[in-house]
Amino acid sequence: MTASTRTLQVDALARVEGEGRFQVRLEGARVVQAEFSIFEPPRYFEALLEGRSFRDAPDITSRICGICPIAYIMSASQAMEAALGWQIPEPIASLRRLIYCGEWIQSHVLHTHMLHAPDFLGLPDSLALAQQDRRLVENGLAVKKLGNRLMEVIGGRSVHPVNTRVGGFYRAPEAASLHALLPELERCEALSLAALETFASFDFPDLEPDTLFVALRHPSVYPLAEGRIATSEGLEIEVAEFPAAFIERQVAHSNALQGQTRDGAAYLVGPLARFNLNAERLPPDLLEHAERAGLRPGCRNPFKSLLARQLETIYALREAARLIRDYVPPEPSFVEGPLRAGTGHGATEAPRGLCYHRYALAEDGSILAATIVPPTSQNQRQIELDLIATVERFHDRDDTALQWLCEQAIRNYDPCISCATHFLKLDVERV
Repeated sequence: MTASTRTLQVDALARVEGEGRFQVRLEGARVVQAEFSIFEPPRYFEALLEGRSFRDAPDITSRICGICPIAYIMSASQAMEAALGWQIPEPIASLRRLIYCGEWIQSHVLHTHMLHAPDFLGLPDSLALAQQDRRLVENGLAVKKLGNRLMEVIGGRSVHPVNTRVGGFYRAPEAASLHALLPELERCEALSLAALETFASFDFPDLEPDTLFVALRHPSVYPLAEGRIATSEGLEIEVAEFPAAFIERQVAHSNALQGQTRDGAAYLVGPLARFNLNAERLPPDLLEHAERAGLRPGCRNPFKSLLARQLETIYALREAARLIRDYVPPEPSFVEGPLRAGTGHGATEAPRGLCYHRYALAEDGSILAATIVPPTSQNQRQIELDLIATVERFHDRDDTALQWLCEQAIRNYDPCISCATHFLKLDVERV
């Protein structure tokens, strides 16, 4: 290293799901190299699905992520139903939305309270945060417990639920078991509003990079498991058109494909993208809470994704209560139809962002080909661009402070590194 060259490297990122690292090389005030590397072994989920029944896909793909299994279950189920031409009635769709609320609650709170908040207070982890603000951590654990409970009541268990299936649910939960959660939903909404006020007091680094936001967009509701794919540049397409607008590419330094638009642009999925593309779908009072916290539509500061996640937690708690009050057990709890050959696409909003699935089926319903594009692989290139912007904006800080900011920039995305390493392109040249 010379006087004008600095290299920052972290070989094992802390407080993220999975194993990854980053390296940044700085010459003066200019970044000449930035690499966010995912080095977990690929798990080849697409190949594992080939030849299996369409019914197996939701359960198998849910194993991609123990934190967000519903995203994979629902995206896979939607794709299969599209390929088979099955129509899902509104009561089943509402129950799916309800279990998705549970996943958003437990995943968002895990990240905001346990993994991300310590960054803004200069603390190494949630244990140190508990010593400084025990109530914040205890309240976060209470909200997470409720999210897990909601998934358990509907799905049979909170990790890799067993009650979901293509076409709906094996059994609809009793209304009484869901109504019993209403008092705790109301209590946890109050706790989460208080946490939003706490997070609003944090010192957010001043960074506003140019960002292309991508998320589902729905004409009447804030998207969880429904909608068309929209971008902040005005594109709006059907889910089946995803491959025409977005592609993945292999890079030498990572075991995960990187998402980009067809014209080569990086893009961002996740809470900040959803908020910017769907803010008008939120209740007016929640928008007022967001504005008081310093989060407004059009915000490009990736560090304020913490606020967007917390706002979505509050929304999911309130939406879950609404759905429970309106709940009537669907009869039957699932639909079925004839099998046929076809190709289907599905996309839902995992807590970390858009989760896209595509399946080609044979006439007997066996899977001929599968494509799964998780949120973290889509965000990987944007994370690298954020590292560049962060280092160049704060290059005058010492290495320790700059390295901390770089790790925090990655944790803005709550990257599920394990989710991203399900595929690796392999070219073999034989002589």
